[in-house]
Amino acid sequence: MNTGEDARKAALGLILGVTDHAQPLSNQLAAGDLAWLPPAERARAQRLAVATLRHLGRADAILKPLMRRTPPPDVLALLRLATVEMLEEGAAPHGAVNAAVTLARTGGPRTDSFTALINAVLRKVAETDPAKWASLPAPALPDWLRGRLMSAWGKQATMRIEAAHLRAAALDLTPKSTETAAALAEALGASVLPTGTLRLAARGQVSDLPGFADGAWWVQDAAAALAARILAPAPGERCLDLCAAPGGKTLQLAAMGAAVTALDISSPRAARISENLTRCGLSAEIVIDDALHWRPQEPFAAILLDAPCSATGTVRRHPDLPYVKDPRSLRELFALQAGLLDHALGMLAPGGRLVYCTCSLLPEEGEAQITAALARHPGLRTLPEALTLPGIDPDWISPEGGLRLRPDYWPALGGLDGFYIACLTRDIAG
Repeated sequence: MNTGEDARKAALGLILGVTDHAQPLSNQLAAGDLAWLPPAERARAQRLAVATLRHLGRADAILKPLMRRTPPPDVLALLRLATVEMLEEGAAPHGAVNAAVTLARTGGPRTDSFTALINAVLRKVAETDPAKWASLPAPALPDWLRGRLMSAWGKQATMRIEAAHLRAAALDLTPKSTETAAALAEALGASVLPTGTLRLAARGQVSDLPGFADGAWWVQDAAAALAARILAPAPGERCLDLCAAPGGKTLQLAAMGAAVTALDISSPRAARISENLTRCGLSAEIVIDDALHWRPQEPFAAILLDAPCSATGTVRRHPDLPYVKDPRSLRELFALQAGLLDHALGMLAPGGRLVYCTCSLLPEEGEAQITAALARHPGLRTLPEALTLPGIDPDWISPEGGLRLRPDYWPALGGLDGFYIACLTRDIAG
């Protein structure tokens, strides 16, 4: 099998891992499922899988009228991949059809007997008017998520969010120093977003970009970059970053001059934080422990809690998430977030500031958590004035005093992840 077919075969494995085994792409990649491929083909396989998952609903809309019944999962995945290759990726129809047939023949008895069907269906797909593909609506989110979003934000907003998910996210970078941001943007060919994040339209090998080797920036979505800016620690201020991995916020806080303690339960993830600190010439104390139980010797003046969540705000970056998330686990997440928030408040010095954030679109993981915490803790209040940063639309500030970000915001600039951020303070000891 040639390398092009190897990449397609690997992409099929990733797609089936998501759609039929509920395994996130990140888990499959971490397990080494693509380790057998050379780097270039590994990247191609991942790109094909992500594109297919992002356009799955649109591919099915093209395929369904061409088949009398739904074929077995392996065959359907092959048809979906080839359809997206041709209609979205612009692959030559002859090559894509032949490659799919070859994969079917070499895929064993589960696919070999369907080669005639695959050939016939994909030849019809190849005749699809490009305008028809372009006019197809964005795929609807699964019912468990779509229903919650419609209840929270309404039908039209939910449809805008789905449309935003269809557009692949740009590469966002946080500069180590705001003083070098303009020069970095010029060197990288990046635009500077209203909040100060650098955005690259074209993606490439991150480690090859100017400024990577000398630690001038790190990868971080524009929405995620706001949490540390809202906490805004003073130079030398003792600051705790809870659930710190992957480490972007730790780097921000350290670059601001804070005395940072970064805590995470995962040793490998903590090691990644340490590597990035070294690359960027920054320092922080790293603690490997459970954020729900660890206690410091003395309270912190500033705490950032990026709580574990459903990650529903990151679907535009991770189109596999709607297919692998188990809605039955949401209640456990909500309870964990409340517990972490209560525990973090117990480590906060009187008059200190705590930023709570989640990369979620669900109010239960954002607005509702803060409303409930305000009711549980006498003297606790939000600091909506901390949210008034450059680029923040006042309409994004929610009634309880938090910041609600959604993928459909900034459509002309390329959007941003869904996020919720609130800054809290308690003027009396709790």
